[in-house]
Amino acid sequence: MQDQVVLVNEEDEAVGLMPKLEAHQKGMLHRAFSVFIFNTNGEMLLQRRAFGKYHSEGLWSNTCCSHPFPDESAHHAAVRRLREEMGITAGLDFLFTFQYRAALENGLTENELDHVFWGISDEKPLINTEEVSDFKYIKLSDLKKDLSQNPSRYTEWLKICFDEVSEKIRLKK
Repeated sequence: MQDQVVLVNEEDEAVGLMPKLEAHQKGMLHRAFSVFIFNTNGEMLLQRRAFGKYHSEGLWSNTCCSHPFPDESAHHAAVRRLREEMGITAGLDFLFTFQYRAALENGLTENELDHVFWGISDEKPLINTEEVSDFKYIKLSDLKKDLSQNPSRYTEWLKICFDEVSEKIRLKK
């Protein structure tokens, strides 16, 4: 069941399950989550996706992202996956959801209803090298500039949600 994604309608109601790769091949709408961790200096923790991943390999992205298991809440999945990918345990708060569709390499399509969470941690990442090849902390202003100047370095979902994440985080501080 771990390679299954939860197919949803636009109201985020589960409508079925499908193998993850097949959902991306067919562009089926499915549930996902994205986590944004900031340190106490206000810098965002980015990860560079591992080389060899079936899409978006080697691209810089938010701290972690994935898909909840069937019958797992997006919040529980975000906490679990943050620990699995980055070796960090942190309290996470819900920010917002957004839906997007983006063409990827190899004929794959992301079509996700993405639940966005954020937290603050100064815990040093201990990366899972099967998922993550590198990490770095970056000021939001520097990331905004680099997203504009070098968009091909970043995942589609980060480019799509960055402005809203930045605005909501600014309002929470």
